[in-house]
Amino acid sequence: MSHVVLLGDSIFDNAAYVSNGPAVIDQLRSALPRDWRATLLAVDGDTSGMVSVRLADLPRDATHLVVSAGGNDALLNIHLLEAEHNVLPEIAEARQQFAEQYRGMLDAVLSHGLPTAVCTVYDSVPGLLQPAKTALATFNDVILREAARSKCPVLDLRLLCNDAADYSELSPIEPSAIGGAKIANLIAQVVTTHDFDRPSCVLYWTK
Repeated sequence: MSHVVLLGDSIFDNAAYVSNGPAVIDQLRSALPRDWRATLLAVDGDTSGMVSVRLADLPRDATHLVVSAGGNDALLNIHLLEAEHNVLPEIAEARQQFAEQYRGMLDAVLSHGLPTAVCTVYDSVPGLLQPAKTALATFNDVILREAARSKCPVLDLRLLCNDAADYSELSPIEPSAIGGAKIANLIAQVVTTHDFDRPSCVLYWTK
């Protein structure tokens, strides 16, 4: 039996933000073939560094890993994302720190030898200003570079979650049930169709 494990933050652990709607993990279980399982190890609020800690609880029968991390790392630097003056040196430093942390996290995940996919951080959050999107692009550049280095497929949530309805009314930085369904369906597609026996950094954003 195949077993998908979700690691990361509230992009996957979004139950608190969808009212009575289904969370990503519930939608993923519905989208996967009947003989597949899915487990949620993602935790709302976790940064990329915490993913390595969560790996201690990785089920022994896990067969596929999907990671969505980096959004909270960016939030820790929100003062840079929203600044109006020249903060390029500070952004460059924040990017370098994130690059080191993300690479360490991804290496820890890959050390388990399981098929792994990663996600970008979406940037169509309602109310997110263009300067913040530009700064956020530096974090996504890290994710894409590390995915290319490790030859991991990428779920590009920037292109996938591109409508206001994809975001929770309770907290606009979290996926709504609609956005969660998009994410869950894309995960199901990637883990069941991507050829992990031939490592490659393929970008996925739609079915």
